[in-house]
This record gives sequence, structure tokens and C-alpha cells, in this order.
Amino acid sequence: MDDLYRELILDHYRNPRQKGLLSPADIDYEDDNPVCGDHIHLTIQLDENNVVKAVGWEGQGCAISQASASMLYETLVGKSLEELRSVSKEDVLEMLGITLGPVRLKCALLSLKVLKAGAYGLTAWPGEDEEE
Repeated sequence: MDDLYRELILDHYRNPRQKGLLSPADIDYEDDNPVCGDHIHLTIQLDENNVVKAVGWEGQGCAISQASASMLYETLVGKSLEELRSVSKEDVLEMLGITLGPVRLKCALLSLKVLKAGAYGLTAWPGEDEEE
């Protein structure tokens, strides 16, 4: 089963979904993982009811960080702002479907960190402890 998930991760890494920044954007946030240099910049357009109508992102980094962003951000269209705020670490790890060590876990959760900070309108993430 791990092989199936690994193939899915590689597919998202090689063929990222929702790639490209949006302008204008209602949510615009970017951050990086200083441990390994992964970077993700997320933009989201909301409709008048605060429901996601479009998602775009850019990034660079390892296969895990970029595939995680592609997989997570692909699921956002049609979700409310409140639903974005409720996406969990477990949701992301379930999408990836493989066991990760501590360093790779930070890579995988960068997309979630960027989503949460953007959805809450933060200008800086308050701390790593929120997602660990």
C-alpha cells in the first residue's frame, strides 16, 4: 500500500495541481521551512459567502512538501473559510498515506501551516507548536 501512496506523492510532485498564483487574492500567505529550505506561497479567492472559488500556489522544495501542498490545496475549492480553519494535521497525513520522521513531518505540514496562517489572516505564524 505504501507504494501506491508513494506513486501518488510523486505524481503530485511532478504534476502539481492548482499551480500558479492568483491576483487579486483574498488570502495571500507564504512561508518556508528553514530546516530544509522548502517554500510555499498560497493565494485564495473567496466568493461573497467566504467560500473558496479559486486556489493558486507556488513553491519549491522536496517532493513531500510540494506534493503535500498540491494534494491539500486541490481539496480547498468549495470549502468555507471556517472549513479551511478546521483542516488538521491528521487530514494532511492521511492524504499522504505514509509514515514520516520528524524532519519530513515539517516538510509535509508546511502547506497546512501556510493555509492556517492565511485562513486566520495572520501576518506571521504564532509558533510551530500549533501543528505538532
